[in-house]
Amino acid sequence: MKKNRRIRQGNSPIILAGAALLAGVWLAGAQTDGETLVIQREVDPTKVIPVSVSGFTGEVDQALKFDLEVLGFEIVAPDKALYLVTGNQQGQLTGFLQKAKTKGNLLAKSYTGTSPRYQAHAFADDIITLLREVRGVALTRVAFKNDQGQAKEIWVSDYDGHNAQAVTRDGSIAAAPCWVPGQRVLYYNSYKEGFPAIYAHDLNSGTRRPLARHAGSNISPAAGPGGRLAMILSKGGSPNVYVADADGGNLRQLTKSREGDSSPCWSPDGQTVCFSSRREGAKALYLAPAAGGETRRLRTVGVANATEPDWSPDGKWIIFTTQYGNNFELCVVPAEGGEAVRLTPGEDPSWAPNSRTVIFARRAANGRRVLSLLDVPTKRVKDCAPISGSVSQPSWAR
Repeated sequence: MKKNRRIRQGNSPIILAGAALLAGVWLAGAQTDGETLVIQREVDPTKVIPVSVSGFTGEVDQALKFDLEVLGFEIVAPDKALYLVTGNQQGQLTGFLQKAKTKGNLLAKSYTGTSPRYQAHAFADDIITLLREVRGVALTRVAFKNDQGQAKEIWVSDYDGHNAQAVTRDGSIAAAPCWVPGQRVLYYNSYKEGFPAIYAHDLNSGTRRPLARHAGSNISPAAGPGGRLAMILSKGGSPNVYVADADGGNLRQLTKSREGDSSPCWSPDGQTVCFSSRREGAKALYLAPAAGGETRRLRTVGVANATEPDWSPDGKWIIFTTQYGNNFELCVVPAEGGEAVRLTPGEDPSWAPNSRTVIFARRAANGRRVLSLLDVPTKRVKDCAPISGSVSQPSWAR
């Protein structure tokens, strides 16, 4: 009786150290009937992996190539590839992954699903998990703010910009969406009642409820573990960081500054809130214990004017925006602080669940903002599918 093929993988994380991503040799293997096909990564995580893709057409071919390129692969001719991605699409997608030199199958699988695009995404995620040893993100969703004329509404789409649809239709200003971890719930702030309040919006039922409607501004909601809420309130006179339970209760003020705190985010363990403030002059990042206590500055050596932080789901890195005049740039720093690494022009960064990929807003030549995807180790950037309007403030569902 023929035995089922099993995949054996190693455990080789992406490593950031100071201003550089460290190189390393990645090993994995495919265990067959007494035969081991060894995949030796001939490039470090900062380098692209050349692959060829053949046998697919139309939407499937485009989606598969896009997904791979987002995770640091380069589509090349078969004679220049390290790996060959082949298959066909006849009602269902059948895909194969081979090492170019040996032609041995490392992956052979058929995919069914709601659409050819879904099947292509699922195949790409399997390839990425095997060769990059990180989660694929092709089947994830993002939320963002979409400016169309005077109205600014919250939208959601697939991670690549496809299947975009409006969540709010308030005809006013809605902004700063963020996903509650593990739920189909968004927090955002809206002026639908004439003043900025924070709402929780259940995407399954379409219902929403207010979480913060205090005097002054209620803005910049950030969802932590269990739906805990960090936000900026000016109820005390100046914008400061507050935290609350998922229902908006048990409100606690974390900071007391007159210099305008902004853009909080949570550590994955829910113990710390990172935010931006001008309390020492130029904008800088600070860390505050979520239970209350002393706030300390996060060192971002080599860059200044830091704002819009987002903490990676693995807890290791904080990505943020730095501004020089009218120019914005994404940078990343270890969560404990240190030397910052400059990545690419852009703003509003949000980590993917795999702690490798980032979605952000890029200013196009016509002045509109578009969504783009960044592979942090290789610094490669790809624009998402075009969306009508000017889009910004993306948040990745985790």
